[in-house]
Amino acid sequence: MDGKFARYRSFIACRAIWAGKLPSACRPHSEIEKINDHIQWLIDQGITCEHIGDLVAGLCGRLIAAGVPIWRASIRMPSLHPMYRGVAANFERGGAIVLENAEHGSETERSFEMTPIFHLLSRGEKTGRWNLAKGEGLQYAELHEFALAGGTDHVISIFEFPKEVALRGLGFSLTSDAPGGFSDDQLAIIQELLPALGLAAYRVAVSKTATEILAVYTGARTSARILAGETRRGMGGSIDAAILLADLRNFTALTEVYQPAEIVGFLNEHFELIDRHVEENSGEILKFMGDSVLAIFPTEADDPQNACKAALTSAQSLLKANEELNRQRTRNGGPDIGIDVVLHLGEVFYGNVGAHGRLDFTVIGRAVNEASRLEKLCGMLEQHLLLSESFAATCAVPCDYLGSFELRGVSKRADVFRLAGAAS
Repeated sequence: MDGKFARYRSFIACRAIWAGKLPSACRPHSEIEKINDHIQWLIDQGITCEHIGDLVAGLCGRLIAAGVPIWRASIRMPSLHPMYRGVAANFERGGAIVLENAEHGSETERSFEMTPIFHLLSRGEKTGRWNLAKGEGLQYAELHEFALAGGTDHVISIFEFPKEVALRGLGFSLTSDAPGGFSDDQLAIIQELLPALGLAAYRVAVSKTATEILAVYTGARTSARILAGETRRGMGGSIDAAILLADLRNFTALTEVYQPAEIVGFLNEHFELIDRHVEENSGEILKFMGDSVLAIFPTEADDPQNACKAALTSAQSLLKANEELNRQRTRNGGPDIGIDVVLHLGEVFYGNVGAHGRLDFTVIGRAVNEASRLEKLCGMLEQHLLLSESFAATCAVPCDYLGSFELRGVSKRADVFRLAGAAS
């Protein structure tokens, strides 16, 4: 294996010479060894580091020590995060790394279209260079700012990842403030390092993307268990949890009045506020089921009351926030959409359920079924918040008893409560 890596590094180090990009005479052995050292460092960092900021800072530090006059540098990459279209790690000599996330939206798109990287991408070019000292590239706000601050030379290299991957590649930019900027030999060395830099950045980005996307789709607690190896069907176990089931009242009728895009917009607004208040109280949403949400608050073995209180705080907060959302929407002629919430406490199976090739990491069990059946009572009892007997007893808050009810598919009648003095 060591021999293969050595041959790979030697190939990278001499590639530009073979391509006719450097003088025909081979580099001194000591210089090739320095390039190999940089490549080995990039490979090592690609295996171990967690942030692209570590890559750009470390590489720039090494190149500056080798005499390359780097003043500023950045790595920019696209992102699969639902909130951000791209990420950037910006280096400045003598300063700290600054990480930036570019949000989705038309304003961000317009800003990106006025950058030198977009200029290269739109022309299908992989490299670009602007002599800032001679006034080149000043139509770009970023380069104009660099020039005013003493920048003399700006170069960009674009490295593409496989075409089928949504993480399409990276842009690596360097700015010098030295008279004359970068030498051709210095830029040639940087080009030789680009494949190793791209490989390292790709590994970091893929790992970060997998972690972030999995958390977006499954929740932080669940994604951590999946990444820890709980991936086989049936893996999981029984836990005690406070269960929060929220359902949008009379939402189906809205589909007869509003267009699908509007319906999705309404769902997103309500789901956003539910998620916010669940997350703020250490709960986790496991499922969006049509117009319903299933969330859990796992209990501590010696103190289940804390989980119940967190779930109750979430329910009260989200119901209050929903009232404000409806006030704002109805002022603009939109619909008033109520939320019904049921709180229950019980034992559930928390783990992988499904087919061999299509799994869902969720909770199932009698307590989940009971919570679903209890939600059907909200409309009948004209209540937006109902508590099961086990939840009310454990939470130990003043409650009003609403009666004992049969639940479809459940043998035992259920005692149902509301918060004391709660209005319908």
